[in-house]
Amino acid sequence: MECITFFDKATWTLTYLVYDPATRDALIIDPVLDFDPLAVDIGTQSAQLLVDKAQELDLKVHYVLDTHAHADHLSAFQFLKEKLGAQIGIGQEIQAVQGVFKGVFNFDDDFATDGSQWDMLFSEGQELQAGSIQVNILHTPGHTPACYTFHIGDMLFTGDALFMPDSGTGRCDFPGGSAESLYTSIQKIYAFPDNTRIMVGHDYQPGGREVQWETTVGESKAKNTHLQGDTTLEDFVAMRTTRDATLAPPKLIFQSLQVNANGGDLPAPDSNGYRYLRAPIGLFRSS
Repeated sequence: MECITFFDKATWTLTYLVYDPATRDALIIDPVLDFDPLAVDIGTQSAQLLVDKAQELDLKVHYVLDTHAHADHLSAFQFLKEKLGAQIGIGQEIQAVQGVFKGVFNFDDDFATDGSQWDMLFSEGQELQAGSIQVNILHTPGHTPACYTFHIGDMLFTGDALFMPDSGTGRCDFPGGSAESLYTSIQKIYAFPDNTRIMVGHDYQPGGREVQWETTVGESKAKNTHLQGDTTLEDFVAMRTTRDATLAPPKLIFQSLQVNANGGDLPAPDSNGYRYLRAPIGLFRSS
């Protein structure tokens, strides 16, 4: 199994194009739709790189999957579905996420919260077949209630659950997040053989080092700065809770979630032909 990595520097996001060189079957994980917050404009340059590479390698992209509803970048679901004819999928707990953010953004009653914006909703233990590629689905909540890890060949695509060892783990202070749940989820990951490759969802390049995206279960258990193999639940929860209390909201949280909770679809045009993204004033005010 081959895996090509794309790094979006603006959001520190890692996108993966996974394919079988023998059959040309493929899938894409966590694609980025470009967003300029100053110009309030959408771009498809990052997603087009995926399309170009898939066409160059003559790949049949069966699925575009998100590990969760991202709060730091917009998902390129709809662009890739149109360009590649792929189905789009996310975890079934997206329904709970939709319910929360329908209230946050005060969406109209016709905003669906049943996950029907996606072609498929997957769940714990499901096996997804992308042509010759088998994807085993693990529910790994904690960062959000709808986070999943994809096991493909000798690789685990962990999204925002587990990062490179020097970056630790994902935050747990979003609605429905839980440090206790994340600890349990990472134990699932740490139960895999030590040589299993971990492909992370972001790399924040601590200390200005070069971008990295691949570690192993064994290396994470030995060196992860937040959660090693012998870290106790109590110690992890205390660390994660204290750290999360110091973190600012992601810069694109409002733009991202009202699009990503809608299957990557932008809001419908208003009567003047323009589309509008909402931002509730004072939602994160501390006092």
